Amino acid sequence: MTAVLDHGGDAPLERIALVDLLDRLLAGGVVIAGDLVISVADVDLVQVSLRALITTVRDELLGEDSP
Repeated sequence: MTAVLDHGGDAPLERIALVDLLDRLLAGGVVIAGDLVISVADVDLVQVSLRALITTVRDELLGEDSP
């Protein structure tokens, strides 16, 4: 699968494999945020908030020796 990466402005669109796009996102980090509210008759019954940071972890941060 491929995706189209838009750099904005007048820059040309770039085709990129989905796995490469995922690698780029994880290298820089991705923040996922969302809210879900279930209500009946304008009364909020359940509210769920999600905030997640997804990124790669380097060996230097873990304190392990690199091979």
